[in-house]
Amino acid sequence: MEDEDVRTFISGKNVDLLPGDNLENINLYAKWDNDQETRRYSRNNFPRTPEEYKKWIEEEKTGTPRRIFFEIWHKVDKKIIGHVSFNNIRWADRSASIGMIIGEQEYRSKDLGTEAAALIIEYGFNELNLFKIECGMYEVNTGSRKVAEKLGMRRDLVYKEEAWVNGKYVDEYEYCIFRDEWKEKRKELL
Repeated sequence: MEDEDVRTFISGKNVDLLPGDNLENINLYAKWDNDQETRRYSRNNFPRTPEEYKKWIEEEKTGTPRRIFFEIWHKVDKKIIGHVSFNNIRWADRSASIGMIIGEQEYRSKDLGTEAAALIIEYGFNELNLFKIECGMYEVNTGSRKVAEKLGMRRDLVYKEEAWVNGKYVDEYEYCIFRDEWKEKRKELL
């Protein structure tokens, strides 16, 4: 059995989610997060180093997790193409935010991000017992908006002129989906 088969935590049709604790891939995470096009939409205003990822992974192994991080594994091409995570998990409120990057550009706009997000949402509602899952993005990030809408998330909030992107202020959108809404939408996606 291949190492990736052993590490698979959630299996999908085209992608699997693997635990994001593989220190061998921290250079790849930093490469993606520092990519100029990627970071423009993902709020990475400062350089990220592999050492920061190592520290972050080690810190997450102690106490109650506030973040659950997965690598996105492309099944056919047998490679890591991005990462998806729950961030800012609020256990008492049973809610969390999703963050995702498809770091390998040739895999963008192929519904792989939608599949990865659907897998983590399913995990969040059915295994972690979350009640609400949300995500945020800048208005200019049309890819993330399309993913959120395909997942059945609805725009809940608009923060006017919230961020400086490409030389102008842009709005930030917050989307969310509740457990009961997901029960219907999941039938189309999984």
